[in-house]
Amino acid sequence: MARKASGTILQEELYPSSAEHSRTESAREELDDARLVDLDVAEESPFLRAQKRVSARRSSLPRKTASRLLWASIAAAILCVFGLVAAALYHYGEQSWRFRVESSDNIEITGMQNVTKAQIMEVMGADIGRNIFFVPLAQQKAQLEQVPWVESASVMRFVPNRLKVEIHERTPVAFARVGPRIALIDAAGTLMELPRNHKYSFPVILGMNAGEPLSTRAPRMKAYNQLVHDLDAGGAHYSQDLSEVDLTDLDDLKVRVNDAAGDVLVELGSSDYLKRYRIYVSHVQAWRQQFQKLESVNLRYDNQVIVNPDLEGRPKQAVLSGTAARAAEAAGVKPAALVTRVGPHDRAVPKPAFEMSPKKLETKSPAGHKPVAKPRTRRLSKTGKPSAAKRSVTKAREPAPKAGAGSGKPAPSAKTAATSPKPSPGIARQQVNTSPN
Repeated sequence: MARKASGTILQEELYPSSAEHSRTESAREELDDARLVDLDVAEESPFLRAQKRVSARRSSLPRKTASRLLWASIAAAILCVFGLVAAALYHYGEQSWRFRVESSDNIEITGMQNVTKAQIMEVMGADIGRNIFFVPLAQQKAQLEQVPWVESASVMRFVPNRLKVEIHERTPVAFARVGPRIALIDAAGTLMELPRNHKYSFPVILGMNAGEPLSTRAPRMKAYNQLVHDLDAGGAHYSQDLSEVDLTDLDDLKVRVNDAAGDVLVELGSSDYLKRYRIYVSHVQAWRQQFQKLESVNLRYDNQVIVNPDLEGRPKQAVLSGTAARAAEAAGVKPAALVTRVGPHDRAVPKPAFEMSPKKLETKSPAGHKPVAKPRTRRLSKTGKPSAAKRSVTKAREPAPKAGAGSGKPAPSAKTAATSPKPSPGIARQQVNTSPN
């Protein structure tokens, strides 16, 4: 504010009016507010001390990014520690004797009924002496499932040195005659060896071959399962009467009924098995009375029954060996299914007791020389009669003399006398005189 040139000061200047004072106060407040809002205001109040502007120091990275990097570094350090610990544990587990399968006692096997421990150890025996962490569980499981009796298997490891094997065996549904032996078969067509200490009551299936795949056996087993299901429907249990089921022709299933009066082959076709079998059951007694021997009945045609049809076109069966027959009988196979039936044109010619080579057969005697037959001699007792032993043999071998022999006829020849049961007195005396004493 400019001062006046005069030396006197007016009262208004010393004591401004209230209106002017209020205006001055409001102006100051506005100035203070402006300073607070904007620090870059060029004009400053002359009544306040000048404020020096201080520059803020800022980092090159944002604060949020720096925090993330810090946590990442901490996590990396923790992972490194865990990695070192894991490497140390792996080295210890690989080298320590505590994790080694010492013997078969460290292998626990459950679920065995028909599978033998020898068959399991044939697969798992390679793991004895191996570190438990290096046992190939998936490979051992696949090899165990190759055992015929094993349907599924699982192999588990337990620290420090124990293995556990769980076996789920197949369920047999019938016997199967395959070549010269009899085996068990399940619903899918897999063949199993006969058990040693277990017996079953199943019929024997015919028509299976050893080299055929499961895809070929599957439709036959489906037909067999349907046959058993139909015969046992309603609590009938007719399947227990069967000793054989022929699945060679799926359009004509043949069953052999095990009857006390004799087994009978019954042809049931490809459907309505229970209905046709009941026809057989209701008429079998009448057929046995009507026919001398009831061997087979054809029921495959509707409203027609053929008794004892011609069955010459049936396939031949291999003869069971003695060992296979005894094992099958011990497993529960019915005796009627152990018989190998041979047709009239299939009977084997017995082999001769000895054979002569062609060279011996072509050998001829020298010309002009005929082989001389060696005379048969009989040693007689001093009485001129054959001994008791000779008489019994001669009497058994010689036919009875004809009526009228020796009555008014010439004496028999030497050959006849030698073979007659009792020589005449004259011939007997002549033989005694000529025989050496």
